[in-house]
Amino acid sequence: MTETIERREPATARDNTRKVFIKTYGCQMNVYDSQRMGDALAKDGYRPTETMEDADLVLLNTCHIREKAAEKIYSELGRIRLLKADKASRGEELRVGVTGCVAQAEGREIIDRAPVVDLVIGPQTYHRLPDALARVAKGDKVVDTDYAVEDKFAHLPGAEAPQIRARGVTAFLTVQEGCDKFCTFCVVPYTRGAEVSRAFGPIMDEARRLADAGVRAVTLLGQNVNAWSGQDVAGRPLGLGGLLRALAEIPGIGRLRYTTSHPRDMDDDLIAAHRDLSALMPYLHLPVQSGSDRILKAMNRRHTAADYLALLDRIRAARPDIALSGDFIVGFPGESDADFEATMRLVEKVGYASAFSFKYSPRPGTPGADMDGHVEETVKSERLQRLQALLREQQTAFAESLVGRDVEILVEKPGRYAHQRVGRSPFLQPVVAAADVGEIGDLVTVRIAATLPNSLLAEGSGAVRAGDTRNVA
Repeated sequence: MTETIERREPATARDNTRKVFIKTYGCQMNVYDSQRMGDALAKDGYRPTETMEDADLVLLNTCHIREKAAEKIYSELGRIRLLKADKASRGEELRVGVTGCVAQAEGREIIDRAPVVDLVIGPQTYHRLPDALARVAKGDKVVDTDYAVEDKFAHLPGAEAPQIRARGVTAFLTVQEGCDKFCTFCVVPYTRGAEVSRAFGPIMDEARRLADAGVRAVTLLGQNVNAWSGQDVAGRPLGLGGLLRALAEIPGIGRLRYTTSHPRDMDDDLIAAHRDLSALMPYLHLPVQSGSDRILKAMNRRHTAADYLALLDRIRAARPDIALSGDFIVGFPGESDADFEATMRLVEKVGYASAFSFKYSPRPGTPGADMDGHVEETVKSERLQRLQALLREQQTAFAESLVGRDVEILVEKPGRYAHQRVGRSPFLQPVVAAADVGEIGDLVTVRIAATLPNSLLAEGSGAVRAGDTRNVA
């Protein structure tokens, strides 16, 4: 919906040195969306700032997935209210917007509860930010969350875009939005809508322009990205595997990834793409959420633990060196000790290179919130600690298995120290290498000499200062 809520006194005229601070919560799709908002605002005279206190406009790009997500936003808005009042006392103006999934879910309620907010913008209406801000400048407070499904991808870069502003040698590319799976713990179908696939032509157009702008690695994004379907230029049906094959033919694109996937949409052709495409990195994020069939059924995942493990066997047969990542929820309503132990056994069988794990928290409006048998917080915390300890052990083991091996990295940026550069392994780990290893954007082979908690060290990268165990990337 689009509505004007209240009228205030018109704002004073502003100069052309306006600054915007965007704080991003949640998933990679939100990171991409924040970039889209920044691009839309750049055309309206806004420059980005890394300091909220320097901003004329603050945008909170919100996520509704994690525990108490909305409450965290209201807490942040409380702090922003003080900043806005301080600026007003000096004759300065600060405008505040809430965007993303919390904005989509709560709409007008945000402004009713937090009057410091001037505008609320949903995930599909970011292209209308400049118009919304123009209305705010006239004294309105604005909520704009309504969109037509057929326009979902109409304002992403494509053939109509004369150029794409590259931010480095890696980029996200949206190919799919929404989800039809209706897992009982998840708000995505309600905040992002039904599954919709972006057309093949605009995807290819944007990818070519990214390559022309110097991008070497592209990550395809979607709430359920492996549900993508479309037609090529000849009208032949394609799934995500076919799309990846087409993208791999674009000169300059050396690496491809995709996230996030659902096990039910990993078809034979996509698995074969992992076997056939050297550009498709041997790293797959494939959430399972639980190892208990009883809990999986309650979650409406529509697969069993055995289904998931059999699928991984097929994927590993196609790409033996693939590294796996996953998502886990502990303490879903009704989860018993035996159910949790089933999750631990599944993790032990799989051996993850990385994973994300969370305590279940009820999302308003989802079926899980109304289920019986909610688990005590102390029990959820104990289970999460045990699971995360096992996952950290596996992540460390995977990283240590690379020591002494030659690994191709994409050089992405300067390192923390002048004699270093940072690249990315095929398995998504930061790798610290010597500054003379190659230019930014080069794909080079290095030998892994050691591990740090969150990165790898290549031979010749130089010693880390004694006691420095931070991620040097």
